[in-house]
Amino acid sequence: MTEPQENLEETSEEAPPKKAGFFARLKQGLKKTRHSLAGGVENVIQGKAKVGPELLDELEEVLLMADVGVAASSYILEELKKDVAQNRIRTPDQVVDQLKKLLIGILEDAQGEVAVPENPPLVVLMVGINGSGKTTTIGKLGQKWKDEGRDVILAAGDTFRAAAIEQLRMWADRVGVPCIHQKHGSDPSAVAYDAVQAARSRNADVVVIDTAGRLQTNANLMEELKKVKRVIGKVLPGAPHEILLTLDASIGQNSVSQARLFNEALTIHGLAITKLDGTGKGGAVFNIARELKLPVRYIGIGEKAEDLQDFDAREFVRALFEKETDSAAS
Repeated sequence: MTEPQENLEETSEEAPPKKAGFFARLKQGLKKTRHSLAGGVENVIQGKAKVGPELLDELEEVLLMADVGVAASSYILEELKKDVAQNRIRTPDQVVDQLKKLLIGILEDAQGEVAVPENPPLVVLMVGINGSGKTTTIGKLGQKWKDEGRDVILAAGDTFRAAAIEQLRMWADRVGVPCIHQKHGSDPSAVAYDAVQAARSRNADVVVIDTAGRLQTNANLMEELKKVKRVIGKVLPGAPHEILLTLDASIGQNSVSQARLFNEALTIHGLAITKLDGTGKGGAVFNIARELKLPVRYIGIGEKAEDLQDFDAREFVRALFEKETDSAAS
């Protein structure tokens, strides 16, 4: 685990304009969570002269109301109680500082590197339910990696929806990368097979494969995703190297059950959190990180390609606690 820095506000003082602009929009996207979490914490400590059981009980309630979840909230409260018992924290302000560090620690403990293969291509399998922003996220990733100088191939593996195929083809055209696709109703495994073969023959750096956005409770559809995964592995041993689950931030704790079921079926490597547009319930990422040890790879706050960025645990927590009046400092 990377040790959290002492001062959250110092992390982005010299951030480039693009990153600073993203941070401002991230703050806006986390507005609902910030109101329930940071606002709730402020209400709890306001007027309190010392730290006691009552304050900690109220703090636990705030965490649960902010969708931080039972697993993460229980861990945080146990750690805070230890700190109080050992006189490491004595004032409400110290409780808040330690809370921030614990939240960062939960997210950073779950982080892990993408298993980039020694020889390309890197095969990324995108999964998630309908409406999570999965196909759009693939297009944004394609743009991101193309801008980094990588040769990218996209694959329209959601063959059950003609609109999904067309949407990904449009993104591929916009980005300027190939899109492997077949007709509506084709076998998704065949699309995945063709995509990986094409990536190998063209010496592409990355191939990103879309999948149908099924309800995670449908066992038959989960079996089909497993089949796609097996086929990819037969074409290129060790692939897919990254199975990325897209989660809609607005569904709160429901995202935990989604992550758990997809992980049980496929072994998820990372998360892309989308739709942090002001209605998002960002607190759930702490429970996913604590309970399932799944890292957040990317975070999306809008429709444009640049609205998808690499996830930064420190910036995320900073955005949750920084007041609106502090935006100018960003």
